[in-house]
Parts: sequence; C-alpha cells; structure tokens
Amino acid sequence: MFPTHRPRRLRTTPALRRLVSETTVEPRQLILPMFVKEGAAEPVPIASMPGVVQHTRESLRKAAVEAVQAGVGGLMLYGVPQTRDAVGSGATDPDGILNVALRDLRVELGDDTVLMSDCCLDEFTDHGHCGVLDEHGGVDNDATLKLYADMAVEQARAGAHMVGPSGMMDGQIGVIREALDEAGFVDTAILAYTAKYASAFYGPFREAVESQLKGDRKTYQQDPANAREALRELSLDLAEGADVVMVKPGLPYLDVVRAVAEVSEVPVAAYQVSGEYAMVEAAAANGWLDRERTILETLTSIRRAGADTVLTYWAVEASRWLRP
Repeated sequence: MFPTHRPRRLRTTPALRRLVSETTVEPRQLILPMFVKEGAAEPVPIASMPGVVQHTRESLRKAAVEAVQAGVGGLMLYGVPQTRDAVGSGATDPDGILNVALRDLRVELGDDTVLMSDCCLDEFTDHGHCGVLDEHGGVDNDATLKLYADMAVEQARAGAHMVGPSGMMDGQIGVIREALDEAGFVDTAILAYTAKYASAFYGPFREAVESQLKGDRKTYQQDPANAREALRELSLDLAEGADVVMVKPGLPYLDVVRAVAEVSEVPVAAYQVSGEYAMVEAAAANGWLDRERTILETLTSIRRAGADTVLTYWAVEASRWLRP
C-alpha cells in the first residue's frame, strides 16, 4: 500500500500542472522602467544592462507604444539630464528632461497605461544623493521634502498618473500627498518606496542614470540586515496616504515582500533591480542558465512572495512570452 499519498499525480501532464498552479504571472502585473537621456541623438546602450538603453525622446515614445501593445501594466520613467547642480533643479524644471518626456508619453498614450515617474533628486544632483546636503555634507531631510513636493506637482502636471518617491526621506509620502492635493491633483497616486535597501544590486542602475554619487546612501536607505524596520516604514507610509507600497530590491528580499504583503492594506510592488537583471543576463550569455526559464522563474518567485506587481527590465519580453 505504500505510498498512499502521491503528490506526483498532480504533476504528470502539462494540463494537470497548469490546472493546479498556485501562482500566475500576467503582463498586466509587470511594469517597465525606462530611461530617457537629454540631448541624445540616438539610443545609448547601457553596457552593464545588455538590451537596455538610454532613450532619445523619439525612441522612448516608440518603445513605450511597443510596451503597451505587449500588454505591460505600466511604465516607470527616469530622466538623465545633461547638467546637474547641488539642488537638482532639473527635477523641478517644467522643461527638464523627465517632465518633458512625461508630457510626450501622456500625449502619445493617454490613459492606455499607467504612467509613473521617479520622484527623486539623485539623477539631477551633482553629488548624486537623493536630497540636498546640509553644511556638514549630510542629506537634509526636511529641506529635501520641499523639493520632492515641487517635483511631484510638476510630474503630475506633466501627465504622470503615479509618482514614485524613492529617496527614503522621513515624511515624504505625507508631504507629497498634501502638495498634490493642494495643487488639484487629488487623483494622482503615490507609489511609496516603502522598504528601499542600501543594496549592492543597484550598481548597473548607477551607469544607466550616470550617477554622480561618491560614497553611499546608508544614512537614509535601509540596512539589508533589517526586516522589522520595513514594517515600521510600511505603517508610516500607509498613515501618510500611500496608494501602493514597494520593496526594493526584489529577489534578495523575498522575506520582506512576504512580510509586507501579509499586512499591507494597499497593493504591493517589488522592484527586480538592475543587478538582478545583469546577473541573469551574464549567466545566460555564458550558457550557464536557460535565459527564458530563469527570467520567468524569478518573476514567479516575486509574485509567489506576495507582490501584486513587479518592476522589471524584462517586462516587454516576458509579456510576449506570457500572452496566450
């Protein structure tokens, strides 16, 4: 009679496995991060992220349309300016590259997708930090909040459906919500980078945005050793009015994604960051991994941990694989 219980019965055919599959990945759950470079005459390849480019305004429009046609759920836009200064003034300039590109995409796409924008100063500062610096060289939290508020309003005015403050400043969600509401953008949503860790996995992203950072961001991004702290950040972001909360990076922090998802009152996102992308691409290029299977497995693992949506540089390609 042994064994009576045979779990393999439900694995015997593709149809059976499909029938009992517990976790799905759908194109609508994937968000594509995109980079647009001011003054670029043609797309600029990012060496550490094969297949990803810094777009021109024109190539951004074309790629965005292709992404929407593939079925992705949203686009997250990052700007790469030609000039930077200590206060990141290009971020709040209506004619800065990020705001101009947002207007381009809103005209092109309307409400056909969810247009998101990075609401942070790091791409625009000449020191590479996510906020303005005080006289001691540290990031001034409260002075930075004022600029985040101005930046969010400009992005909403340019057409963003959702702003994503990624700087991990204390109080940023509340300040941005108040500023948006006062400016009449009560329907503009906030994607809170609730648990953004001071991670080594951001390396290729620094190339993508031509970051000027020297040193690190450990005084404002979370310690990779801490999980309970993420739940404290979650409670604060929810109290301040976050519409969606996010954990970043994704794969190294699946336990945090799960912990946040179990108690969050709003949808949960996870960001499969540049280092995660680069590792898989490098291993696949060397023939060490089956590229498509590995990509889909990583996305499934993030969804299985509890993320409702995933920001991933494979969003378009994966969407094409996943569509019936």
